[in-house]
Amino acid sequence: MIKQSVLVVEDEEDIRELVSYNLLKEGYQVAGVASGEDALAAIESKPPDLVLLDLMLPGLDGLSVCRKLKGNPLTELTPVIMLTAKGEEADIVAGLNMGADDYVTKPFSPRVLLARVKAVLRRAAEEHRPEEDYENLEEEEAIEVHDLMIHPGRHEVLVRGKSVELTATEFKLLYLLVQRPGWVFTRQQILDGVHGDNYAITERAVDVQVVGLRRKLGAAGNYLETVRGVGYRFKE
Repeated sequence: MIKQSVLVVEDEEDIRELVSYNLLKEGYQVAGVASGEDALAAIESKPPDLVLLDLMLPGLDGLSVCRKLKGNPLTELTPVIMLTAKGEEADIVAGLNMGADDYVTKPFSPRVLLARVKAVLRRAAEEHRPEEDYENLEEEEAIEVHDLMIHPGRHEVLVRGKSVELTATEFKLLYLLVQRPGWVFTRQQILDGVHGDNYAITERAVDVQVVGLRRKLGAAGNYLETVRGVGYRFKE
C-alpha cells in the first residue's frame, strides 16, 4: 500500500519534530520545512497528499501560502490544515475562506491532530469519487428554491442559471438543507446526513464545510443561516 504523504510547515523546530514523529508512527510519509517559501518549493517538487500549515511563519506567512496553493490549478485540491495560536479568529476565518479544510489551535493534542489529518484525508478521498456518493440520489427530482436550482442526479447546482462547482460533501450538505427550508439542523444531524452514522469526524468540520459552501455560492450563500448554539438552516 502506498503511504499517504504529509508536508509539515512549521518554523518552531520542536513542534515540527513532534508532529513529524507522530505522523511517522501512524505510517505517513513526512517531510518538514520551516518557511513558506520552502513549503511552496517542496510542494512544487513533490506534491503531498496533505499540508499542515502554521500561520505564523518567517517571510511568506501561512495565509499567503494557502492563497497561492488554492489559486494554483495544480494544487487547489491539496487539503490544508492550518495550525494556529488560540485567539486568531480573523486568521482562521481568512484561511477557511481561502479554502483551507480545517484548523487546529495551539497548544494541541497529537492525538487530536492525527484524528483531524485522517478525517481530512478521508473526506478528500470521498470528494474525488462523487459518482459513488449519489447512487441513491439519481432518481430524485431537481429542487428549485430562491435563485438556486439543485439537481441531485446530475450533481449540478445553478445559481441564477450559472453552474457552480461543488465538492461531493458540499453538494450533499446543501441538498440536505434545501429539502427542508427553515428547518434547523444540528451539526451532528448534518454529519449523520452527509457522512452517515458513526462517521469519525468532529462537528467543527461542518463549520469548515459551510464556510466553503457559502464562498462558492456567492450572494446565494446568505441563504445558509447560522443558528447560534444549534447549527444551520436554509432560509425559507
